[in-house]
Amino acid sequence: MRIRATVAAVSGALALSALAVPAQAADGGSGDITIDKVVVNGGKPVVVGATKAVSVKVSVTATDNSGIAETTYISGFGPKPNYAQIWYEDGEITCVEVTDKTSTCTGYLTFDPLTGEGVVYNSAAGTWDLSTLVSANDLNYIRRDAATTFKVQRASRLTVNASPEPVKKGKTITVTGKLSRANWETNKYAGYASQSVKLQFRKKGSSTYTTVKTIKTSSTGTLSTTVKASADGYYRYSFAGTATTPAVNAAGDFIDVK
Repeated sequence: MRIRATVAAVSGALALSALAVPAQAADGGSGDITIDKVVVNGGKPVVVGATKAVSVKVSVTATDNSGIAETTYISGFGPKPNYAQIWYEDGEITCVEVTDKTSTCTGYLTFDPLTGEGVVYNSAAGTWDLSTLVSANDLNYIRRDAATTFKVQRASRLTVNASPEPVKKGKTITVTGKLSRANWETNKYAGYASQSVKLQFRKKGSSTYTTVKTIKTSSTGTLSTTVKASADGYYRYSFAGTATTPAVNAAGDFIDVK
């Protein structure tokens, strides 16, 4: 990961081309080159845990009547100072012709909470901009600072435990658990406070969970509630997710009702 003050593809002859041809309606560029499509991680949020690096595929499809020469860089920018970047000249981006005028260039952005590449602070969770610069064989080029947006999220975990077991029908069951999410600053998982979580039940022999009640996590992310034992089955907690944290379901905990 590095920062550059200038981009080589916008220097020399390419800069002269920019003077000769009016810039099109974008953040910068010259000629009739277009960026047709940008896809980050298959359109899904980028979910990063506490310690493991995550690499996500980014593809940029562009068209020019002379054909595409390269995608110079692909950069993801979150709340400062969080960013991830790759470069064509370093062999991190490859381009494949779709037609003689259109190419798709791909590379992998890395988000590593241990090294700080991509995600430096927890503030990185949220909506990011994808910036890129593409040049054509005739020196036309296009630069977009927000060619698309994508989400980066802190990985979530959810546990459940229903007790006592076995239990007599009609007796009280206590269901505990904890909702936690990755903390990129400590490289550990920490409780996610004040979040609404559903307690759900699936009767033995059924494949469908139904919601029993909704409760909120404590200041440390813990969960605890009680229900009456009615039948053999599985209890789980279910979290719908937020903009910064993905949805997660706990594995069902079986209760044997006598």
